[in-house]
Amino acid sequence: QLQLVESGGGLVQPGGSLRLSCATAGFPLNRYAVGWFRQAPGKEREGVSCISNSGSATNYPDSVKGRFTISRDNVKNTVYLQMNSLKPEDTAIYYCAAGRTYYNGKDYCPEYGMTYWGKGTLVTVSS
Repeated sequence: QLQLVESGGGLVQPGGSLRLSCATAGFPLNRYAVGWFRQAPGKEREGVSCISNSGSATNYPDSVKGRFTISRDNVKNTVYLQMNSLKPEDTAIYYCAAGRTYYNGKDYCPEYGMTYWGKGTLVTVSS
């Protein structure tokens, strides 16, 4: 079974940057689209980026567009989320997830289509 492990979270000041990693071992991640999601206290989980299995296509919601960049290294079986110009409202637990569906005609990396989930990494943006 595919297991995903996130890393790279932590405390950062507003305007700062972090790079999250989502890695798996012993299983080819290149079969799957991968999405990053986040959940802040008291809020619903939301998607913040999605990348196709080949890495040729990416998608972001308006809330992070221009600040977050998703990328992948299929040789290393790792997906990254570079987060710049971080804001306090970016504070959340960040999860990566993998699934067969990149786009279903309505949503990119739809949550119901994400088969495998990591346990999350906490990102706190505060001065």
